[in-house]
Amino acid sequence: MEALKRILITETAKHIGETVMLCGWVSVRRDHGKLIFFELRDRSGTVQLVVLPDKPNVIEGAKEVRSEYALTVIGLVKARPSKSGDAEAGPMSVEIEVESIEIVARPGEELPIDVSNPEFNLQLETLLNNRTLALRNEKVHSIFSLYAILLDAYAVACRTRGFMEIKTPKIVPAATEGGANFFKIQYFDREAFLAQSPQFYKQAAMSAFERVFEIGTVFRAEPHFTTRHVNEYTGLDAEMGFIASFEDIMTELEGVMMDVVAAIGERGRKDLERYGATIPPSVTIPRIRLSEAVKILKKEYSKETDGEDIDSEGERMIGEYVAKTYGSDFVFLTHYPRAIRPFYSMPSAGDPNYTDTFDLLFRGIEIASGGQRIHDYQMLVESIKKRGMDPEAFKDYLDIFKYGTPPHGGWGLGSERIIQKLLGLGSIKEAVLFPRDVKRLTP
Repeated sequence: MEALKRILITETAKHIGETVMLCGWVSVRRDHGKLIFFELRDRSGTVQLVVLPDKPNVIEGAKEVRSEYALTVIGLVKARPSKSGDAEAGPMSVEIEVESIEIVARPGEELPIDVSNPEFNLQLETLLNNRTLALRNEKVHSIFSLYAILLDAYAVACRTRGFMEIKTPKIVPAATEGGANFFKIQYFDREAFLAQSPQFYKQAAMSAFERVFEIGTVFRAEPHFTTRHVNEYTGLDAEMGFIASFEDIMTELEGVMMDVVAAIGERGRKDLERYGATIPPSVTIPRIRLSEAVKILKKEYSKETDGEDIDSEGERMIGEYVAKTYGSDFVFLTHYPRAIRPFYSMPSAGDPNYTDTFDLLFRGIEIASGGQRIHDYQMLVESIKKRGMDPEAFKDYLDIFKYGTPPHGGWGLGSERIIQKLLGLGSIKEAVLFPRDVKRLTP
């Protein structure tokens, strides 16, 4: 007799009346009289197992099983009509009458948290301290199922638009963005840094390939204690050449974001439902000058700003205003002052005190920054000098612009913030598999 091959739980409904092999973890055990029920889950879904009293050998093995035991089960797939009398589609329409049960792994101690609880309202520290186990909860699992869709959809959207995927170094010889928010490391006999951004390398790649994108790790040594900052995150970057203006960049990014949220809505319905989450409406993203946003805050919310930038409260208010006025969950804020943008930002032609740059807000939080870059060698040297920096320290970067670099620009998206706002999570750390912050370096 040919040995059984494992099938996934989602495939069980196609095998009614057949004997199958399943592998997975026990979420819940319930005893009803002489019957023992288990809820078994694998990577595809969950199904109910029933151990009947006429199988004493199976009963003996089943008595030991508790939550989070890992099992290999052989059993008969039987139809399980819904209360309405109509069979449901999928694994919930069947149950498995267990014929044999093998315990392949068992917890070595009592579980510190109940991962079978569908609500799973744990304190953040408890959640993160028990991260490996907490990931087994269906609600937490949904976060990362949606995150996986996000990463895949972003890559597909970029490739569809002619962007080539690249991978850039994360150990770099100089701090990319300047300032003090970088991690120093010892690199053999010299000092190096963890990359704050792939900015310089993606510009170099753009000068050869025209359109490039990257999904990669970013490090920021900022001592934040907020719900939207971590010190290691996954950036979704892109750079594109031969642009007419930074408007081209916003148009491209808007298309990418619309494709991404559509994919999440189509492929992640069940996971979104667990959070009562809705997909942003597919409408044109408004573009508002930062100076105009400052006026809106003062007029609509009586909020005074500190100079020509807005804080997190201002971003939230602008998000509310745009949702009410334009019906959009997104908004581009444009033309940031030159003094608060990186040295490579292109000054606006109308007023060089401002830049052709933008931030993209999603439901009141910044998820992306971008804009046009300076592509003229001498102009870039002068910009570096105006910041009080030494062009010699940027020699490798400046070399990019000696050999015919076209007008270009791009963006950097924070992937975890998208999921945080989409699901209404209390902290961005919930959207990071194993977050790193000022105090947390484990697990």
